[in-house]
Amino acid sequence: MSDSLVLVERRGDGERRVAWLTLNRPKQLNALNDALMDELGAALRAMDADEGVGCIVVTGSEKAFAAGADISAMAKYEFMDVYKRDFITRNWETMRSVRKPVIAAVAGFALGGGCELAMMCDFIIAADSARFGQPEIKIGIIPGAGGTQRLPRAVGKSKTMDMVLTGRMMDAAEAERAGLVSRIVPADRLQAEALAAAEAICALSGPSVMMAKECVNRSFEAGLSDGLMYERRLFHSLFATQDQKEGMDAFLAKRKPSFRNA
Repeated sequence: MSDSLVLVERRGDGERRVAWLTLNRPKQLNALNDALMDELGAALRAMDADEGVGCIVVTGSEKAFAAGADISAMAKYEFMDVYKRDFITRNWETMRSVRKPVIAAVAGFALGGGCELAMMCDFIIAADSARFGQPEIKIGIIPGAGGTQRLPRAVGKSKTMDMVLTGRMMDAAEAERAGLVSRIVPADRLQAEALAAAEAICALSGPSVMMAKECVNRSFEAGLSDGLMYERRLFHSLFATQDQKEGMDAFLAKRKPSFRNA
């Protein structure tokens, strides 16, 4: 097994390939520490800048996507330690700057920081073995990487309060019903399904995909009027692209489009 905390592969056969990032601390159930998050951030930035990559998948092991932040590292911190080092903000927030789509492929435990990391991705494909939770309350803290902010946007206030205040876990079926995950697949099909979804994205127009992602993310951070105007302007701007002309011409000619990401 590699010493790298994040394994980076390129998968798929298309012109633009899928960057496959695997969290690699199996003995610790992929507990998230500073070193791992630094490597993940570097890999995300590199794949986002790579013109040969059209989509990114972040995954873990069969047992755990990530069982949480590394408590053994955090237990000794004092307030000024975390404040002066900008703990979490410094390296976890890299995900927010990635422009290409990022899919979380989750099997096993996604708890605490692991659940928060999955929610930072653009959507979650869950194995039927997946378990989600924000159990920080059980060790005397609260979620610190967006759990109290992203979870209610996904599943609503009541279910979030239930999870955050009791620390209970949500299984894959409940997560799908609640809107936390986009789909559930058998555990032995997780990689294949995530790769197929990522390859489908890679085959589309890169500028359109990035703008679509920006618009959906905008809806979480702006009022309706502002979000609609933002969407409209990006929609208008796509009429300046070669891919818009190709896509519509191909539709009218009843042929498959050949996008050039321009």
